[in-house]
Order: sequence, then structure tokens, then C-alpha cells
Amino acid sequence: MPLTGFSHYNLRASRDTLDALRDFYVNVVGLKQGERPPFRHFGYWLYAGDNAVLHLSEARQGEVRHTQVSGTFDHVAFTCTDAAQFEAHLTRLGIRYRGDVVPLTDQYQLFFQDPAGNGVELNFAGEAPAGAVSHQ
Repeated sequence: MPLTGFSHYNLRASRDTLDALRDFYVNVVGLKQGERPPFRHFGYWLYAGDNAVLHLSEARQGEVRHTQVSGTFDHVAFTCTDAAQFEAHLTRLGIRYRGDVVPLTDQYQLFFQDPAGNGVELNFAGEAPAGAVSHQ
């Protein structure tokens, strides 16, 4: 009964919020909207390469979904390349972020929030800026 990998995560919200999240994860993070089975409820599947890593599902009628995250969920992390290009992209879009370095490695991380308040982390192996210090 071995676990073999990570499949996806799902965010549930109103249709307006789903559209904002879809646009954010496509235009800011770089996921691609792709094929989704014909479920009874509205939604989107967003892909990293060939993998549908983010499912966006419309909340059912009467289901309460908050626009700000609460509970134990902190963030989702993506593996990326070209940290400098991503930082310029985030700056151009006016998205507030912070960078950090993983201790004892040369991995650089960028942290920011999506429109619903979910944390997003981008990881860049071997791309820590010269002189960068961990704040973790």
C-alpha cells in the first residue's frame, strides 16, 4: 500500500473567486488551464506540464466558503527556474512577495498570496542571490 506521489490540491470557492484564482495561477504563477472531466459542478483544472496539480471547484449551493484562509493550511509550493525573471514578473504585476534562502542549501524561495489568501511558494534550486541570508 505505498504512496507513490502527489496528485493535486483543490480550492473551492464561488465562481467569481474561481475566475480570479484561475487568472492568478495562470498569469502570475504560470500554470496552464487544461482539460477537465465533465463533472456536474463547474470548475477548472490547472496544469504544471502534463500534471493537473490544481483543481478549482465551485462551492455548492449553501456551502460556506471564506475568501481568507483559516485553519492549518499555510501554502503550496512549486518548483521553478529563473528566480530573477519571476521576481521581475511579480514586481511588474504589483504583487508583494518576500524572498528567502533555505539554510545550508543554495535554494531560493519566493513567498506571496493568491487572491483568496492562500500562501504560494516558488522554489529555485541553486539560485540563491549572492550574499543572501536565511530569515527562516
